[in-house]
Amino acid sequence: MKFFQGGQFKNKDIRLDAKVVIITGANAGIGKEAAIECARRGARVYMGCRDPARMEKARQEILDKSGSQNVFGLELDLASFESIRSFVKTFLSMERRLHVLINNAGVMACPKGYTKEGFEMHFGTNHLGHFLLTNLLLDVLTRSAPSRIVTVSSLGHKWGRINKDDINAEKDYREWDAYTQSKLCNILFSRHLATRLRGTGVNTYALHPGAINTELMRHLNPCLRTMAKPVFWVFFKTPKSGAQTTLFCAMEPTIASQTGLYYSDCKLKEPEPHAKDDATAEWLWNISERLTGLSH
Repeated sequence: MKFFQGGQFKNKDIRLDAKVVIITGANAGIGKEAAIECARRGARVYMGCRDPARMEKARQEILDKSGSQNVFGLELDLASFESIRSFVKTFLSMERRLHVLINNAGVMACPKGYTKEGFEMHFGTNHLGHFLLTNLLLDVLTRSAPSRIVTVSSLGHKWGRINKDDINAEKDYREWDAYTQSKLCNILFSRHLATRLRGTGVNTYALHPGAINTELMRHLNPCLRTMAKPVFWVFFKTPKSGAQTTLFCAMEPTIASQTGLYYSDCKLKEPEPHAKDDATAEWLWNISERLTGLSH
C-alpha cells in the first residue's frame, strides 16, 4: 500500500538542534506526527492546542516516541482572538526565537457555527485565526531568520472561491463551500505574505498534505463514514505519511530560497490559477487585517 502514501521526506540527516518550532493542532493527526519528528530531530516544540487534557496526553506520547524532553503545550483556540493573543504573549515570555511556524490546525465541513468574534467557523479558524497568529509572531520570526512559515492547505482549494459579497457566509452557508474557500484563503495568504516578507529571511510555504483519514473527518455523515472505511484504509494516507510534505516544507534545504509557493507529495506543485490571483490575495489580506483588528 506504499503507493498510496505519496511522497516521503527522505532527508534523515537534517537536525533541528537549538531550533524552536510551533505547531498548531499538534495533539492529533499530521500535527502530532510532525511534532514527533521535529522533536526527534532536536527542536524545542511548542504545541498549540484547544483542549488542555488532550494536549497533555498527546504531549506525553510525543515525548515517548521522540525521546525528547523539549516538547511544551500551550492552550490555543484559533476560534478566539483573545486565546491567540494570550498564546503569543505566553510563548514570547518563554522564548526569544522562533524558526518554524506550522499553521496546521483546522476544521472541515462542520455544521454552521461561529468563532468567539462571530466569524463563520471555517473562515474564522482556518484562515483568520492563523492570519492573526502569524502576524503576531512576525517580529520574532524575523529576528530568528532564516525562518519558515508553513501553512497546511488542501487540494480542496481547487473548488474554492472567495465570495467577496458574503465572505462570512451570512447569506448562504454550505459546509463544503466554506471549507474550500478557507483552503483557498490559506494559499492566497501564504502567497501575499511572501511578497511582504521579501528580503527578511522569512519564507512561506503552503501545501496539500494528501487525503488523510484523521479527526478532520469527524463531521462527515456517520453512514457515509462507515461505508467509506474500506476506501479510507486502502487509498487514504496515514497521518505519518500525511505529515511528510509539512516536514519537507519546514526543513528541506533545497527549497530554502523558495517562498510563496505550493507543494504536494514533497514536490513543488502548481496550484489552481485562482490561487495565484494577486489582486484577490491583496483584497483578502486587507479585509483580514481589518477583521482581526491588526489595521487599527
